Amino acid sequence: MIQNDWDDVLKIVFESEGFKKFYHIVEEEYDTKTIFPPKDYVFNALKLTPYKDVKVVIVGQDPYHGEGEAHGLSFSVQKGIKIPPSLKNIYKELESDLDIPPYEEGDLTNWARQGVLMLNAVLTVVKDTPASHRNLGWERLTDYIIRVLNEKKEPVVFILWGNFAKEKKVLITNPQHLVLTSAHPSPFSANYGFFGSKPFSKTNEFLEKKGLQPIDWDLRNK
Repeated sequence: MIQNDWDDVLKIVFESEGFKKFYHIVEEEYDTKTIFPPKDYVFNALKLTPYKDVKVVIVGQDPYHGEGEAHGLSFSVQKGIKIPPSLKNIYKELESDLDIPPYEEGDLTNWARQGVLMLNAVLTVVKDTPASHRNLGWERLTDYIIRVLNEKKEPVVFILWGNFAKEKKVLITNPQHLVLTSAHPSPFSANYGFFGSKPFSKTNEFLEKKGLQPIDWDLRNK
């Protein structure tokens, strides 16, 4: 399904009757409604960031629900699409934290290729209907993903922005990992603890301390 090591890691889930029933419902939704992201992009985060390569996890809620936006990575939009407000604030914090000017596009694929798993808790959404697939069944899979990442021997940084993401903290029990929490980057909450939280420099300091390659957060560097 994913075509990398996630297939083995998640085999127990993918082959379970519960997941097969649930995924059949998702496929029916694609057949009868406009669902985002496009079907080929549903597992994009896992395809771009194999299990063995995960160094950082950025947890989002569900995909963007506007035309052409979502492509399977949390907070990221496809090239040529207007940068959403939350991502604008992420870029502002990146500039404040590491003096990296905002990228003109909202595509975060380059982070994913470096080991940043851009994981939404819910992987699909009905057009123009936020949270429409919440509690449909995706959370069983994505919570399991966080649990198996928690079991990794190599250190991982978990970045949890906002109350929804912070709820996942209970799944991260391995003391060798770093958990960074703050307010959500949305315009409604960014001024209440997101701005000034310095997640990017803190992540790299931790990775370097553990002898791992830091993330090049500058999206202009291809």
